[in-house]
Amino acid sequence: MRIHHECIACAINQCQKIVEMSLTDENSRRDAMLFSLKRASELFSKDSIPAVVGGLLFLDLYEFIGNDDPFREYKRLSNEMAEGLVGHFENSDLKTALKLAIAGNVVDFSTGYNPEKLEEDIRRVLDESLLIDHSDELFEILKRAGTLLYLVDNCGEIYFDRLFIEKLREEFPDLKIIVAGKAGPIINDATVEDLLEAGFGEIAEVISTGSRLPGTPLDYVSEEFLEVFRSADVVIAKGQANFETLSELNDSRIFFLLKAKCPAIAREIGVPLGSLLCLNLYLR
Repeated sequence: MRIHHECIACAINQCQKIVEMSLTDENSRRDAMLFSLKRASELFSKDSIPAVVGGLLFLDLYEFIGNDDPFREYKRLSNEMAEGLVGHFENSDLKTALKLAIAGNVVDFSTGYNPEKLEEDIRRVLDESLLIDHSDELFEILKRAGTLLYLVDNCGEIYFDRLFIEKLREEFPDLKIIVAGKAGPIINDATVEDLLEAGFGEIAEVISTGSRLPGTPLDYVSEEFLEVFRSADVVIAKGQANFETLSELNDSRIFFLLKAKCPAIAREIGVPLGSLLCLNLYLR
């Protein structure tokens, strides 16, 4: 997916949040925002992929302000609240667990999310229907698959991903499941370290994408990850950034699980803002 007009302002707004979380002095904040504007003007073009150029911008800003993980406390709070909530849903069936994994995608700082609203929002989203629902096709393909690659998105929601993966293991006991996280911190995305702390090593093989950029931009991942990606029978890709970075591949193996939380994503897919999706682009 290439940038829409909202993507540029969204990235700058995200920079402002990073600056305000990291710096208190007004002069330092001003200088950091001026740096962000200058760097954004160098990075963004009409052919840019939002998650890629946004991620490069944020990493440069991290270096400029001297804070390599501004979202550390936010991620901790998101994980703590989600871990406490997910136990209420342990008896969910497979389809409900998939919906919970999508519902967990509300945890996203880039859309101004407040983690204290987590339980309220999860329960509200569970009452909604998926606007596009290719889950039956996904489960049918998994019956014959050997390997599933699961690409996580944000902290917090990973606890709902874990529940979904546990249900997948019960339903498809012969399926090999590989879960990929980021190589290092970027906004509130889940890193390999976050996944291991959340217990993913007990239910799946955990690997790194080899990149810190949001989503899964194949031009920036490691060769080791690329080999795993190419050999997987099925790929489940969580969240908007994974859609941004993988939607142009025309890869029939990929099922996107997400909530269309911004106008650009909703417009790109052709759905109303806020839609819940289990989407395979080949099946539309």
